[in-house]
Amino acid sequence: MSDRRLAIGPHVLDVGELAALVAGDEPGAHGAVVTFVGTVRNLNQGRRVIRLEYEAYEPLALRAFAIIRDEVAAHWPSARVAFHHRTGPIALGEASVAIAAASPRRADAFAACRYVIERLKQIAPVWKHEYFEDGDVWIEGAVADPSDEKAKEEAFRRSCA
Repeated sequence: MSDRRLAIGPHVLDVGELAALVAGDEPGAHGAVVTFVGTVRNLNQGRRVIRLEYEAYEPLALRAFAIIRDEVAAHWPSARVAFHHRTGPIALGEASVAIAAASPRRADAFAACRYVIERLKQIAPVWKHEYFEDGDVWIEGAVADPSDEKAKEEAFRRSCA
């Protein structure tokens, strides 16, 4: 059985759907729902970006997503998270990643949301192909081993900064 809160694919992202997935069925169960949407920017390292494309191996990506979800549950037991990542061509300004986190307390919701994006960048097998006016480049994807404690600690430190 798949978890609708975790997804990767070419579909357009809907942060409202993610917020609803983490809000729960009981009204008032969460005092905070925090969202993050990462969009394609038009400038990177001084170069004008035309578009980009993401590639991923879905089974491994979903496994990494589940690891991240479980890590969030261990750090912030009251928090619920949902996150989706796009693949394929994505135009300037469009969303490439969307995250929602809910918790009875806002600090935990903010921290859980930030932790998800930090860990996605560390361990999710997602690769970015960025196209510029004068060429293109592959941006190195995740390089940390999911069990690397130093990487986990760094993500936790950033999320609670």
